[in-house]
Amino acid sequence: MGVKVNLHVTLRKHTDGREAIDVEGRTVGECLRNVVKQFPGLEASLFDKKGGLSHLVEIYLNHSSAYPNELAKPVKDGDEIHVTMMLSGG
Repeated sequence: MGVKVNLHVTLRKHTDGREAIDVEGRTVGECLRNVVKQFPGLEASLFDKKGGLSHLVEIYLNHSSAYPNELAKPVKDGDEIHVTMMLSGG
């Protein structure tokens, strides 16, 4: 079954328009890394240069905020991760 990773609309340009990706993993971080393995263009948008979560990314696990320590949150089959982006502009 796996975990479903739902992507913010601004990230879909890296996934050929796919809204959700099914992956395996035991934590949010493992799942996101497995998404990046399938779609390497996502890495710079999701992670900072040290491998941590980008400060522009918000993670929700089963519709609840995964903050703090988002990448370490455990997941199980059937869970859903929602990746949202904080947008700024003027």
